[in-house]
Amino acid sequence: MRKAAALAAAAVVATAAAIAVRQRLREAKRWARVAAVLSDLQERCAAPAAQLLQVSDAMDVEMRAGLASEDGSKLKMLVTYVDSLPSGDEKGLFYALDLGGTNFRVLRVQLGGKEQGVIKQESVGVSIPQDLMSRSSHELFDFIAAALAEFVASGGVDYHLPEGTHRELGFTFSFPVKQTSISSGTLIKWTKGFAIEEMAGKDIVAELNEAIKRQGLVMKVSTLVNDTVGTLAAGRYVDNDTVVAVILGTGTNAAYIEHAHAIPKWHGPLPMSGDMVINMEWGNFKSAHLPLTEFDQALDAESLNPGEQVCGFALNIQ
Repeated sequence: MRKAAALAAAAVVATAAAIAVRQRLREAKRWARVAAVLSDLQERCAAPAAQLLQVSDAMDVEMRAGLASEDGSKLKMLVTYVDSLPSGDEKGLFYALDLGGTNFRVLRVQLGGKEQGVIKQESVGVSIPQDLMSRSSHELFDFIAAALAEFVASGGVDYHLPEGTHRELGFTFSFPVKQTSISSGTLIKWTKGFAIEEMAGKDIVAELNEAIKRQGLVMKVSTLVNDTVGTLAAGRYVDNDTVVAVILGTGTNAAYIEHAHAIPKWHGPLPMSGDMVINMEWGNFKSAHLPLTEFDQALDAESLNPGEQVCGFALNIQ
């Protein structure tokens, strides 16, 4: 009996060992397949230094072409009319509206100059109903203006201004816009899921100001900037050496300070500062040297603007 029991125990142990070996072999094969997939993806996404230099050179060419003429490049290189940035000396009460995607944020901030910096800052975020992203401009901007009016009212007597005084609003609008002044600009096209076709070619500041009036709010837009320009201004506020800002979010973009005399398409008087902030709109950059995978191509095919903003896909995925 003892011998039989020992043989049975040995058989069980051997069987268990065999099962364990088979399981390890199956796991090893699965991990090998995973490793192969990852290795293949890594190879297709690879961007060694030599290739990145080629991409950089191609972007340099497109930047120069975009600065030379309005239609010279896929890079819009938009003149922002911002020829000076914050110094940190600013004082007073300021309002801002940041519309950058499916959410927007309204904000008020009290600045106390270099000695006090940001004294107080309050903000609220609001989600935009998806149906408003493709209906009418009036409905979209009325929704935004209503939220803005509610936020201003929430400040109470602490933020009361003398009668007849307009509250001035900085408007960060994170979509391609051709600016015509520091406080006006026409929409080139929607991105990030918005599809209100009637807005293309219209002044978005005028639309917002009219919606603000319909709310009975005594406020006007004094400055229109892209989110990259706003980021650059925020960086300059705390560090005078800041010259470039980059956004990596729903989309990707960059803004930087250019010498005004290096912008051939600029035909106005040279600004006193000698500088001009340029909104590159680099999400639309294309280069044969930029690696694209089937994931980039699938995302592009399903986008509202196939064939455009391809650089944004590649940079954000990788």
